[in-house]
Amino acid sequence: MPKSVQNDSSCLAAARLRDEEKVREKIDNRGNRWCKIYFGSGSHFRNWLRQCKEIFGEENIEVEETDSTGLACFNESGEKAYRIWILERQNRNSKES
Repeated sequence: MPKSVQNDSSCLAAARLRDEEKVREKIDNRGNRWCKIYFGSGSHFRNWLRQCKEIFGEENIEVEETDSTGLACFNESGEKAYRIWILERQNRNSKES
């Protein structure tokens, strides 16, 4: 790969990771606030997910597939990237089923 393409790819990946780092919380359509606890894939993701379920309970976890455009490690491996969201503690007890 030519050096200019490598630099462009590196810059795109760095920008993409900076953008991902800005994603910290979201509010769903029911007004529940969720905090992002993890971003990634593979066995590391599965380990985090398992532990989050054990600690917070499956009903307090949400997994979201994310766009991995610009992140060569995901594109080359064919793996998808995910975010793990945790329902904020103050809302866990009042969440409607």
